Amino acid sequence: MSDRDSVAGYKDVLTGSRDGPDEAGGAAKIAPASAPELRTLAGVAVGTLVIAALYFGQEVLIPITLAVMLSFVLSPVVNLLQRLRLWRAPAVMLTVLAALGILGLFGTLIGSQAASLTANAPQYAQTIQAKVEKVQGFALSRMALITKELGGGRHAAAPRGAAPAPTLAAGAAQPAAGQRRPVPVQVVQESTSPFTIARTVVEPILGPLETTIIVLIVAIFVLMQKEDLRDRFIRVFGSSDLHRTTRALDDAGQRLSKYFLSQLAVNTCFGLVIGIGLWVIGVPSPAMWGVMAGLLRFVPYIGSFLAAVAPAALGAAVDPGWGMAIEVVALFVVVEPITGYVVEPLLYGHSTGLSPVSVIVSAIFWTWLWGPIGLIMSTPLTLCLVVMGRHVKSLEFFDVLLGDRPALTPVESFYQRILADNPDEALAQAETLLADRSLADYYDGVVLAGLKLAVEDQARGTIDRAGARSMTRSMLSVIGELKSHGIAHDQPAIHVGTVACVAGHGAFDEAVTAMMAQLLEQRDIAARTIPYGDVGRETIGSLDLAGVTTIMVSYLELNGSPAQLRYLVRRLRAKAPAARIIVGLWPQGEAALTDAAIQRELGADGYVGSLSAALAIIAAPATSEQVAA
Repeated sequence: MSDRDSVAGYKDVLTGSRDGPDEAGGAAKIAPASAPELRTLAGVAVGTLVIAALYFGQEVLIPITLAVMLSFVLSPVVNLLQRLRLWRAPAVMLTVLAALGILGLFGTLIGSQAASLTANAPQYAQTIQAKVEKVQGFALSRMALITKELGGGRHAAAPRGAAPAPTLAAGAAQPAAGQRRPVPVQVVQESTSPFTIARTVVEPILGPLETTIIVLIVAIFVLMQKEDLRDRFIRVFGSSDLHRTTRALDDAGQRLSKYFLSQLAVNTCFGLVIGIGLWVIGVPSPAMWGVMAGLLRFVPYIGSFLAAVAPAALGAAVDPGWGMAIEVVALFVVVEPITGYVVEPLLYGHSTGLSPVSVIVSAIFWTWLWGPIGLIMSTPLTLCLVVMGRHVKSLEFFDVLLGDRPALTPVESFYQRILADNPDEALAQAETLLADRSLADYYDGVVLAGLKLAVEDQARGTIDRAGARSMTRSMLSVIGELKSHGIAHDQPAIHVGTVACVAGHGAFDEAVTAMMAQLLEQRDIAARTIPYGDVGRETIGSLDLAGVTTIMVSYLELNGSPAQLRYLVRRLRAKAPAARIIVGLWPQGEAALTDAAIQRELGADGYVGSLSAALAIIAAPATSEQVAA
């Protein structure tokens, strides 16, 4: 027995083949690894390396990122000054100096307001301590009362005859004879030199000061060389597609600038309202708390709550009661929802292009990666990723995962709901889409396109007969619920006789005939549905087509010129020779819709590719000539 015969019939663990080795090659060929799997692994490896680089290189990347973000904020001001005939260098320097002046003004205001609080700090501390003691006393009394009610006020008695617990005598703490006495130690403070004092004062602010200087220098150079940096970026990453790269950069710049300026305006107004409200309530240093509220609101989601803690605590320290603290909390509770859910949507809507979930997830991720600075920059950094995903094909998953655009098209969403046997969600989607379109347009643009996807999956074998029947029942349920939608009671009646809607041999043609009959009945045209089993060779003889003037045949599964459709048209022509026969070839692009030779071979009177076109032909006079739409 040859080597080939000895292995024939056994499955090769490498290739999956049951054939023997190739005689010419002498050995079995090993199938190469799948290219998509390699790309996935490469993508995971690259993503891991990028995250590691971001984490370990944060000391360098954070100042650069802050400088780039600052340049997006100051760029509109620089452009405005340039439109006023000012050169770029003076415009940049003037803008940066103005920004530093505003920051210095705010810093001076906060410092002066904070200094005014220190004079009454002991009194505030005593008031808070007294309130804390009252709260503790109240809590302890309530706990004692609850314990007494649960325990019935009974205390466990000591057993009779038990010896009392031994107590430590007063002289027991005396050291035994011969034991060494403790050596007294005196702590002497080291003399403090001016250099030590200066180092103690400068060290805490040296790091932030260094970062601030680096950010300002990099921001100035970015603003000065903005066009040159853009050209270099295009040369490195997108020289092969200048149009796409330019659109991506313009989109990112516009979105980031609009986001920063809008957030700056909203947070400034928020801080102003909070400051005025705190002044009306009577909280000391309201200007400082207003500035802090505006700055902390740049922190997503939790910034406003953090800003409310200190003024509420100060209100509790100033007021002997709890009224002022409650008023402060109420002020933040009222102003924040109005700002977040009314002012921001009216001002810039969904200009960021981020979904709410992505904002939360990105805040957690960037906080873990870069700390508090990452939390503040999480939204703009994520926005950059979404913009890149919208213009770079390989990064499209960023737009899908983080963007606010629907992940599925209406057609895909409808098909997914029908595939999951969830007609309720499909109906909810239909009602949403029907708010701005007619029922015929919804059937043509969404349902028929979704049925085409179902036919393709069935042809690949991913949908069996049972699954097809279940999907058809779900679709019929949705169609039935939409029966009363879009009925026009004032439209004139159309007298064209009875229309027979005949389903093709496909599993989903029954749903198409149901849609067709529903649209006809909404136009006061008598219609009846006929399943494919009633028009077979053995059953068509018993079919009653009396009074039928138009026969509408629905075919979803048509490839070329099938004999089944041709013979079906012949049987219907023989059964009702006076009726018009119209064939609906719902998959758009079929050759029978445009090829006159195929149309003559099929023998129908009209061919349509949409339900709207079918309605137009059926409503036409019965003497109309042969139509192909």
